[in-house]
Formats: sequence, structure tokens, C-alpha cells
Amino acid sequence: MAEPPRARSVPRWLTPGTFILLGLIWGSSFLWIKIAVDEIPPATLVAYRMSLGALGLLAFLAVRGQLTIPRGRELIPLAILGAINTALPIFLISWGEQFVDSGTAAVLNSLVPIFSLIIAGLFLRTEPVTWLRTLGLLIGFGGAALLASRELALRGDLAGLIGSLAVVVAAISYALGASFAKYRIRDTPRYAVAAWSLVFAAVYMWTLALVADGGLIVPAQADTILAVVWLGVLGSFIAYLCYFFLLEELGATLTTMVTYVFPVVGVTLGVVALGEVLDWRLALGTVLVTLGIGVVSLRYDAVVSRVASRGRG
Repeated sequence: MAEPPRARSVPRWLTPGTFILLGLIWGSSFLWIKIAVDEIPPATLVAYRMSLGALGLLAFLAVRGQLTIPRGRELIPLAILGAINTALPIFLISWGEQFVDSGTAAVLNSLVPIFSLIIAGLFLRTEPVTWLRTLGLLIGFGGAALLASRELALRGDLAGLIGSLAVVVAAISYALGASFAKYRIRDTPRYAVAAWSLVFAAVYMWTLALVADGGLIVPAQADTILAVVWLGVLGSFIAYLCYFFLLEELGATLTTMVTYVFPVVGVTLGVVALGEVLDWRLALGTVLVTLGIGVVSLRYDAVVSRVASRGRG
């Protein structure tokens, strides 16, 4: 006899709706970063963003009665995570977008699953690296190389190439942070991890901003202020709530597939809102990176399909 269906604690529409919302928020973040760095330096932008996100999450935990200060063995892992999974990659993306199109940055940032496989498969030995996955890696990196060459050709100097490399290093940092969190941060509640990693990131970035940017810089233009608020409140606070909700509802594998949405949203907004050039290299590079991610994730998709088909049977 088949087991009765498990009672759902959330409305049926909420999980797919949250997935789409998260993809739209994070996919559009590249547009708002591009707008903001026209007026304020990257370190200052990220400092504001981390502060708004941290304040939102700390308030969320306080309302739920779950706000506690990490102690002892929790502090160092959270401090490291705040550096490699939050402050560093977001700063690198913001810095890189001074020199590359927002659409290019969105596509290159979506390389995170590919670098996650390299770390898990070649260094941690926790994931199999099959010939099919190796093909996916090559396809994805081919797309990334095409995008970098596009930026080099558009600008006629090394600035575009260096900016592209900064975004790629950010993707590597995200992948390292995810692996670090998986193996070193297990007992701290997820929302507390998000909140305190943002707190540490804010401390790091304000320190850098006050030194590197010559003091406190307050945005004056309306579109910059809107971009800062969007990135802090939606891009960090609300996005983290969505992300950890999806982790609980879908698990890590399906949640990370939100990466597929970034290239589409980022490239579309860059072309429509900022007038960025949609040429064959941007189109083909986007397709290759997305295809590479899909091939790398193919084994997981097959498992999900088999489970679903058994459930229907």
C-alpha cells in the first residue's frame, strides 16, 4: 500500500515561486552593481550592501527569538566564511564590473557549480569526475574564454580581460566557501550562519572602504541610492531568506540550479536597461556556460528523475 502523502507545511506555489524570485533577484544584482559603481567605489558599495543585509537578518532572527552571539569554536569558521563566501566574491564582482558588461559578469559568475565540481572531485575526492562531467567543464570554460575575449575586443586593452578574471575568481571563492561551510559549519543554524557571515563581511569591507576609498563616501544620485538599497535589502537580506528556505524545501542540489537563471536575467537586463551589446560572442558564450553547467549537473538530474518516476509509479 502506498504511503499517504506527507502533509505540506507551506502552500504548493510558495517553493517554485521562491525559486523564481531568487533567480530574478540575484540575476538582476549585476545590473544594480553596474549602476552603483558608476558613482561609488566597489569597496564602499559592498560595505553598504553587507551592512543592510546583516541588519535585516539580525532583525529577522531577533523577531523569531533566535538571535544569539556565536562563541568559541563558531567564531573562526563564521569569520572565514564571511571572507571567502561573502566579502571577497561580492567585492571582486563589483570591482570587475567597472571593466566588463553586467551581462558578462552574470554569465561568468554562474560558473560556481563547475568550480564546485573541481573542488569536490579533484581535491576533496567526494564527487566522481566522469568523462561526461569533464566534457561539461571544457564546454563551460570554453564559453568563459569566449566571453573574456569579447570583453578584450570591446575595450581594446587588458581591462576587460582583468575584469573578467576577477569575476571568475569570485566564482572560485563562492565554490570554496560552499565546500568550507559544508564540512566546517554544521551545528550553527542556517539563518544564523547567513546573518553572522554578513556581519563579518561588513566589518571587513568597511575596513577596506575607509582605507582604500579615503573615508566615508555617501551616494548622492537617486539611481545609486536605489541600487544600494536594492542590493542590500533584496540582493542580500531577502535573497538569503529565499535561499535558505529553498535549502530546507528542495535540498542543496536543486537549490543550486537557480544558477541557470543568472545568465538569462543578467544578459537580458544588461541589453535592455543598459544598452549593452548583444553580439554573437555574448550569445554563444552564454549558451556554452549554461550547457557546461547542465552537463556537470546531469548526474544529479538523473537521480531526481528516477526518484520522481518511482513516486509516480
